[in-house]
Formats: sequence, C-alpha cells, structure tokens
Amino acid sequence: MSAPILLQVNGETHAFALPRETPLIYVLRNDLGLNGPKFGCGLGECGACTVLMDGRATRSCVTTLGTAEGRAVTTLEGLVTQGTLHPVQAAFIAEQAAQCGYCLNGMIMTTVAFLARNPSPTEAEARAALRYNLCRCGTHVEILRAVLRAAAGTGEAEAQP
Repeated sequence: MSAPILLQVNGETHAFALPRETPLIYVLRNDLGLNGPKFGCGLGECGACTVLMDGRATRSCVTTLGTAEGRAVTTLEGLVTQGTLHPVQAAFIAEQAAQCGYCLNGMIMTTVAFLARNPSPTEAEARAALRYNLCRCGTHVEILRAVLRAAAGTGEAEAQP
C-alpha cells in the first residue's frame, strides 16, 4: 500500500488511505463529517459541492483526493472564525437568502472567492460571478443582495452560528 494522502481541511491535516481518484466530496462528507458541501449533480455543473482550494472556488464532486493533496481546502464550516460567522455567511442570513438551502453552500463559497478577488463589485459583476451556480428555489434576488451586502461590509455582526 502506498503512503497515506495528506489533506489539509479547514486548517487541520488529515491522512487518508484511499485511492487518489476518490472524489473529494466523498472524503469531506463521509470521512470528515463536513456537510456544508452538498452532492448535487456529480458533474461539476450545479455548484452545490463548492469548496475553496487555495482560495479558489472548486467543485469537490469532480476534484479528486489526489488533486487536493498538499492544498488548503476550506469548507463552509471552515469559514467560521472563533464562533463568528464569515461576513458573507452573515450577509446571506441578514438577507434571508435561502429557501431550501441546497445551493447555499456553493453560492456562499463562490461569493467568498469572488469578493477576495473583487471586493467592490457591481451588480453585473456579482451576477456574472454566480452564473454557474444553480438555484432551483428562486432566491436569486436575495442571494444577489447578500453578495452586495457582504461587499459593502454591512451586517457582519448580525448573525452568530
């Protein structure tokens, strides 16, 4: 058997004796019990499984354990710092940007990566950044407001986990 694969998730290092081809989402949900990333389409199309890998929004259903090795993976759970929600999480709560919540993980993780690159986006830029994240419930207006609220820096302290 080969050496275990080391994976850094939410600041902690974990070792796995699994095939390198194992989809990252399976490891996150089944082995680490992290339920932020959702299994949606399994094809990298819907965005429900999005995590940050080295700060970039990445679809964990089509990313392998071997690809993630040696890179920093952050899940929705890893955005919370010392009991305080990330400003994007707080903005989504403040704007009530969830209905069923299935797309929420992908919307939030994509927004975090997007705002790191573009902290003062226009509405059109925010729409473009989220265009590949699917939402079936229709909370698009609230989601867009949450992205712009997070960019404006309002409402960060309004929500606690």
